Amino acid sequence: MTITDLIPTALLARKAVVYVRQSTQSQVITNLESQRRQYDLVDIARHHGFSHVEVIDDDLGRSASGTVARPGFDRLVALLCAGKVGAVFCFDASRLARNGRDWHHLLELCGLVEARVIDHDGVYNPCRPNDRLLLGMKGSISEFELGVLRARMLDAARSKARRGELRLSVPFGYIWHREAGLGLDPDLRLQEVIRSIFARFHDLGSARQVLLSMTKDHIHFPRPSDEGRMTNFVWMPVRYRNVIGILKNPFYAGVYVYGKSEKRTAIVDGWARRSYGHGKPVGTWEVMIRDHHEGYISWGEYERNQQQLALNNYGRSGGTKSGRGGKALLSGLLTCGRSGRRLSVAYTGNPQNPVYRCYKQNLMMGLPRCMTFGGSKVDAAVARELLRAVEPLAIEATFKAERMHRERQEDQRHIHDLELQQARYEASLAERRYAACDPDNRLIAAQLEKNWETALRRVRDLEVRRPTESPSTIEVDPGTFANLADNLQAAWESPDVTMRVRQQLLRTLIADIVVDVDDEVRDVVLTIHWKGGQHSELKVRKPQTVEHGCATTEDALAVMRSMAGRWSDEHIAASLNRMGMPTGQGKTWTAHRVASVRRVRAIHAYKSADKEGEWLTMTEAAAVLGVTNHRIRHLIKTNVLSAEQVVPGAPYQIRASNLTSATVQAAIARKGRPCRIADTETLPMFTDT
Repeated sequence: MTITDLIPTALLARKAVVYVRQSTQSQVITNLESQRRQYDLVDIARHHGFSHVEVIDDDLGRSASGTVARPGFDRLVALLCAGKVGAVFCFDASRLARNGRDWHHLLELCGLVEARVIDHDGVYNPCRPNDRLLLGMKGSISEFELGVLRARMLDAARSKARRGELRLSVPFGYIWHREAGLGLDPDLRLQEVIRSIFARFHDLGSARQVLLSMTKDHIHFPRPSDEGRMTNFVWMPVRYRNVIGILKNPFYAGVYVYGKSEKRTAIVDGWARRSYGHGKPVGTWEVMIRDHHEGYISWGEYERNQQQLALNNYGRSGGTKSGRGGKALLSGLLTCGRSGRRLSVAYTGNPQNPVYRCYKQNLMMGLPRCMTFGGSKVDAAVARELLRAVEPLAIEATFKAERMHRERQEDQRHIHDLELQQARYEASLAERRYAACDPDNRLIAAQLEKNWETALRRVRDLEVRRPTESPSTIEVDPGTFANLADNLQAAWESPDVTMRVRQQLLRTLIADIVVDVDDEVRDVVLTIHWKGGQHSELKVRKPQTVEHGCATTEDALAVMRSMAGRWSDEHIAASLNRMGMPTGQGKTWTAHRVASVRRVRAIHAYKSADKEGEWLTMTEAAAVLGVTNHRIRHLIKTNVLSAEQVVPGAPYQIRASNLTSATVQAAIARKGRPCRIADTETLPMFTDT
C-alpha cells in the first residue's frame, strides 16, 4: 500500500499537527532524547506529503492523566473541530492521552473529519472499524500502563519508607548525610533558633507571641534563595509560617513520618482537579517511626504543643484560650454552670468596663439569657484568691522567674553571637573575593566592593545591637526576700504589669472556672478548678441595677452609724482613715465627705445636746480632772479608768460618774514618786533626810 493510498489528496491539503508532550518538568530538562525524537516527527510529516506542518508543544511538563489542564491538547481539539487538520502525528498513543475520556474524544473528532492518526507503527483511519479498534486498544494499554507504573513506584516508596530509608524532603534543622543518614544540620546558629522557638512557645503558649518575641529580639530565620531547590539560603526576619511550620512538624520530635498528607480530587468545570497537602490525623499516617533520629523536643512535648495550638484556635471547644490582653482578666476562662458554654465578654459604659454574659442560646434559639454580670468585682475577687494561693510560694516563684529570665537572656545572647560570627565570616569571604579580583576589571571589582561594604555594614549593626550586660553570677540570700509575700498585691497592681501577663499567670494556675448566679441573694458563685486538681468556691455579690462601683463599703457605713450620734464628722473621718477604710473612689475621708455620705444614707448628725453630760471625751475628762490627755490615756491603758470605743480606732468615751470614783481620785492625787505598797517590815533604801 502506497502513501497516496493511505492519505488522500484532500487530507494532504490540510495541515499536519505534531503533538509534543512530556509529563514532568524534570523530563523536559533531563530526557532530551525523547523530546528530540518527538520534534523529528516534523520530517516524517513532510515525508508523508504534508506541506503545512504545525507543532503544538504547549503541554511540555504537563501530565496527560486528565487531572491537569492541557492548553495544547485543547488547541488540537479546536483545530480538529474546525476541519483544518489532515493528520495528527504523535510519538505513541501515550503522548496524546493517558485517560480514556480524552483519547476516545480525540478519536471521535478524527473520525468525523476523516483525519488520520499517525505514529511510528503506521497510519490509522478512525473511520475504519479495525483501525479504531486498534487505536482503542492502544489507548487502554497506555492508561493501564500508567496505573501499573504509578503503583510500582508508590509500593517501592512505601516499602523503603517503612524501613525509614526513603529520603524525604526534610525541614530546616535537618540534613541527609551520605553515610549517617538523617541528622541535625551542622549549622549551630540554625539549631539555636529552632530550639529558641520551642522554648518560647513553652513559656508563652502562643505561636503569635513567639513571633512577636523573636521579632523584638531581631532573630532571623533562613529562607531558600534558589527557588525551592533548598541548596542556598539567606537569613531574613522570621515570619509566622516559619514558627507555625516548626511547631506542627513531627520531624522535630524525632519521628519519621510518611503519608501524613493526602491528595483530593474534585470536578471543576468538567475537569478533574487534584489538590495536595491536606493533612491527616496522627493515627492515620501510613508510616510513623518514633526515635528514628535525634529530635529537638520529645514526642510528649510535641503532643502538648499540638493541643495548645488547637485550643488557641478561635472557636474551638475543650479548653481555655491563651491570654491575649484586653481589660477582662477572666476572658475565655469562665464556663456557664447552666448551659456549659463559654461566657463572652462585652464592654459597656464610659470608660469601657467588661461585662461577662452567656447569650448564645438567646442568639441562636431565642431563649432567655442565662446570666449577665459585671466583671470588675469578679476579676478583683479571683485575683485576690490567686494571690492568696500563691503567697506561700512567692519567694520560690521569684527565684524561678529570675532563673528563667537569665536563661532567656543567655539564649538570646548566644543566638546573637552565632549571627555575628556568621556575619564576620561573610565579611571576610567578601574581602577575600575582592582581593582576588583584578583591580583593572572594574565591572566585577565594583560589585565585589559593594558586597564587601554591605557585609561590613551588617557586622557593624550586629555589634551595635549586641547586648552589653553579662549574666549575673551573684548569689542572693533567700532571706532577703522574706517580706516579698506581703508585696504581691502591689506587684499585681503595678502599672508595668500588663493584662496579658496577668492572664497568662492566671491560666498557669487555674484550669477552668464554672460560674453561676444565685438570683435570690444576688451572688455570683465561682467554682475555681485549680491545675493541681483542687477546687474552691468563691462568692461575689452582684450589685443592683442602679448601683455603681464607687459606693461606700458596708464596713465604713457601719462605723458611721455607730459613731454619728456621739461624734462629730471630723472624729468619724479621722477614725475611718486610721482604720484604713477609703471612700468608694479610693480617697481619704474628710468631714465634708462624711457629711455627704450621711445625707445620702439618712444617718443623723452629731448633736452636742444629745450627750446631756453623761458621756465625756478624753479632752473633756482631762479638763474636768485638771490633767493632760496623756494622763487620761495612761489611766485607761492601766484599767484604772473605764472607757468605751464604738469600733477599734474610734475615740474613747468616758462616763462622767467614773471620774469621781475613789480609785481614779487616788491615782490623780499621787504625784512625785511611783506608787508602791507600804510595808512596815521593809526598810527603805533611801531616807527622807
